[in-house]
Formats: sequence, structure tokens, C-alpha cells
Amino acid sequence: MAEVEARNADLADKYSEIDSMLATTFAVDNFVDLEELRVTTVDHPPFDAGGLDRPAPQLPALEYPPEPAWQEPAAPRGLSGAFGGMKRHEEHVVQARAQYDEACRAWHEQATAMHAEYLTRVTERESAETKRLQARVLALARYDEECRRREQDAAAHNAELDRFINDLAFDVESAIQDYVGMVLSNSLYPDVFPVTHDHHFDLATRELTLTATVPAPSNLPTVREYKYAKATDEITATALPAREQKDRYANAVWQVAVRTLHEVFEADRAGRVHSISLAVVSDHIAPYSGLPESVPLAVVGADRDTFTAFDLTNVVPHATLAHLGAAMSKSPFDLTAADISHGVRARGR
Repeated sequence: MAEVEARNADLADKYSEIDSMLATTFAVDNFVDLEELRVTTVDHPPFDAGGLDRPAPQLPALEYPPEPAWQEPAAPRGLSGAFGGMKRHEEHVVQARAQYDEACRAWHEQATAMHAEYLTRVTERESAETKRLQARVLALARYDEECRRREQDAAAHNAELDRFINDLAFDVESAIQDYVGMVLSNSLYPDVFPVTHDHHFDLATRELTLTATVPAPSNLPTVREYKYAKATDEITATALPAREQKDRYANAVWQVAVRTLHEVFEADRAGRVHSISLAVVSDHIAPYSGLPESVPLAVVGADRDTFTAFDLTNVVPHATLAHLGAAMSKSPFDLTAADISHGVRARGR
């Protein structure tokens, strides 16, 4: 039941998004403020030394083992010195001296080895520190170079923006073409009804030729609602009536046409585009040829003064297009092409 509720809520959201595509654009100012594209501050990440700022620990002071101390055997006293005691004492002294000399030699060898090992460790640490400092210098140089490149990129971006703004001010055709492209790329449609645009501006006539491609009817949801059958523990779908599918798709096409005209004229505050020749098409595979084909569903011409006088918050898109003399498909859902044999400028001029 929770799954059914979630699915139906998702369906409702999708249908609501499709049905309100024109209304949602009124909450957006389609004008592109080019100055907002200027890079005023270049954000550089902090320098990360990657551990190169941490020197190797200092070596502890070398501590040698205690040096052997000479201790002469005690001389005999009293009667112990008689009967050869002094001679034995001399022998003990000789033996003690020999042991002491051997201990001194071993201590000296051990101290010498410890000193040599310590000097090696000192040398290794100094070498590691030298390499660390050199590596840090290189890392800092790379960081400085990256910062310099970011600054250069920002400066180049701003210089290009200045050229673009200047070209627009002097009505350079390519600049107007690019500006319209920016406006159209900012036009966000529902995921369930994506729209793409192709356009060309002719400076001589001040007319924008524009194509808006809408998804085929088969790409839209066809479910009216989901239901849960407790007896079978299954979720079933109720199909959306054909009339409702057709009406929703046709209304979506008319909305896209009116919305596209509105977004371009609203964004063009300087009035560089005097008129728009718009075709709303849908791509499909033609059943008679098996080849890709674009079917014109609505074709309309509108001039700025006429169109911008409308209060679009109160219009019916189909009626707006009819007033402009648009050629409109009699059945967009069936991908029936609009009849443009008589032109579309009857009321558009």
C-alpha cells in the first residue's frame, strides 16, 4: 500500500509538471545578466604540503655504556700475606689487569661502533631533511603555478566576457546567436518532458528561426493510477484514458511553443530580436520509411510588439497560437504534421 501511494504521488507530480510547464516559467526572469558571469574573486585552495612541512624527529643524544673502571684486588693482610699470599696477590692483580684491559678494549670497540652508527643516522636524517625541503620547494612552486594559471584563466574568462558584452552592444550577429543559446540552455523542463532547442539569428531581418524538439508521445506515462489488490498481493495499473493522454500531450506542445516565445522575448531586454519563427517538432521513426523524421506539431511566427502585449498568465496556449496564425497539428499525439502550406503569418505580423 505504501508502494502504491508512492507511485501514485510520483505520477501526480509528473503530470503536474507537464501541465504547468508554461506557468512555471513566469516565476523565472529569463534575462541573463552577463555581469554575474564575471569572475571577481579567484578562490585558491590552501597549500597542502602533504606532510612536507613536518621535519624528521631529532635524534636523541648518543649515550655510551659506562666505561669500565679499574679496581685492584685487595692485598692480603696479616697471616694471609705469609706463606705465598703476596705472590698469589700479584697473580690476581695481573689477571684483573688483563680482564680490565679486555673490558676497555671491548668498550672502546662498542663505543666506536655506536658512534659510527650514530653518525650514519645523523647523515641519513640530514639527507632526508634536504630532500624534504627540496620537495617542499617544488610542491610550493607547483602550487604557485596552479594559482597563477587560475588567475590567468579568470582574466581570460573576463576578457572574453568583455568581448562578448561589447559584441552584443554593437549587435554582432554571432553574439546575439550565442546569447539566445544561453537563454535556451537555462530553460529547464521536467525530466519526464525534456525539450531541446536549435536556433539561428539573422541580423538583416532581426528574425530568430527556432526549433524546439519535444519528446514523442510514447515517452510519456500512460498510467492513470496504481492499485493494490490485497487478495492477490499485487500492484496493478489503470491505464490513462486515451482522450486524457491526447489532451495532455497536445496541451504540452502548445505550452512549449508559447513558453519558448516568451523566454526569448523576455530575456532580450535590448530588443535585438524583432520576430521569431518557431517550430515545435517531435522526432520519431517514420512508419512508411523506417527512417528518422521530425514532425512539425506547431509552427508559428510572432513579432515582439504583438506577443509582449499579451498577459500570458491568463491565456490558453492553444488560443494564443491560433491568434498568432499558427499552423497546429490536428492530433499531436498521433504525430500528425501541422499544415504549413498556407504559411503561418496570417496574424503574426
